[in-house]
Amino acid sequence: MTDAIAEAVLDFIDVGEGPSARRIAVRSRRGQGPEQGPGLVWLGGFKSDMQGSKAVALDDWAREHGRAVVRFDYSGHGESGGDFVDGTIGRWLEESVAVFDRFCDGPQVLIGSSMGGWMALLLAREIKKRSGKASLAGLVLIAPAPDFTEELMWKNFPAAVKKEIETKGLWLRPSDYGDGSPYPITRNLIEEGRNHLVLGSAIDLGCPVRILQGAQDPDVPWQHAFALTHRLPADDVVLTMIQDGDHRLSRPQDIARILAAVAEIG
Repeated sequence: MTDAIAEAVLDFIDVGEGPSARRIAVRSRRGQGPEQGPGLVWLGGFKSDMQGSKAVALDDWAREHGRAVVRFDYSGHGESGGDFVDGTIGRWLEESVAVFDRFCDGPQVLIGSSMGGWMALLLAREIKKRSGKASLAGLVLIAPAPDFTEELMWKNFPAAVKKEIETKGLWLRPSDYGDGSPYPITRNLIEEGRNHLVLGSAIDLGCPVRILQGAQDPDVPWQHAFALTHRLPADDVVLTMIQDGDHRLSRPQDIARILAAVAEIG
């Protein structure tokens, strides 16, 4: 394999205009040809970045198999510009669409982790609406968290937390991830997220979907994955329940299952 495709190229694109403009960091690698299979697009989770273990493992696998791959950081995440506190589902979706349009060509498999699972569903819906140079080959969703701002956050917040968000505009939520620092949950994140809810009706994407879910996930309960499958067409949708799996699903055996699901789609 040549050095030209050995390392992903770091690039930046500008999304939005005026005060909402932000610089998005993207790492991409071209494939060796369409015969190698669809390109891969990584969509990370809330407060995650493209240098996480699953994203890097996917990139390594893509390199070994000559597959095109695109990773990026949402604004306020990782190497991208912007402040996390300004983030909303719609804002991050706009960035996902911009990255897809700029860097993807031909059939693509969207691989979304946690919030990235919601983002993958929303991006897939956008792709279906347009006729660009890239198309949708399938989805692999890892502990997907569609509608999490409403179903997993707002509906479960105690009254005192809801009041703080409504009156102060944000609440600092304790975190067990990253460096353990609390992170802001803003009123704008909650309210804007209601514009993008998907679990209230059928989600017909017209492509294979593979879902991997840990039964011991403390953040996205397995029942949430079941609710999602009920909104997807019955044909070519496979839910894999990992009995001892947590939310991260980043153990070697978990990553092997993820890569197997990607390979199965094509």
